[in-house]
Amino acid sequence: MVMTPLNSIIYLFVEGGYLGMSMITILLTLIFFAAWKAPAWVENIGKIAFAVGLIWAFAGLRQALDYLSSNPETAMGIIYRGLKVTFIPAIYGAIVYVISQIIIIFQKPRL
Repeated sequence: MVMTPLNSIIYLFVEGGYLGMSMITILLTLIFFAAWKAPAWVENIGKIAFAVGLIWAFAGLRQALDYLSSNPETAMGIIYRGLKVTFIPAIYGAIVYVISQIIIIFQKPRL
């Protein structure tokens, strides 16, 4: 199967965990809605998205460490892959936060 950009985005979404990634996506949608209806909320929603990404990443890291504590002979490749997957929601949350900051920049009144 050839990986297209859409396939890789869906793949990262699934790997990052449905619940956390869905919550961040809902917050991204809320940012666009708030930019239209309540511009003062855009930054706060972006901060919440970043926090949700970090919380979800730490929850994944905790799960990985629980697994490693019960299976200390795990290969390093598996550990590195797990760490890589753990930080997908944090990166997505940071991207959503950056999008909120860009929207704020464009909404500021010009002199």
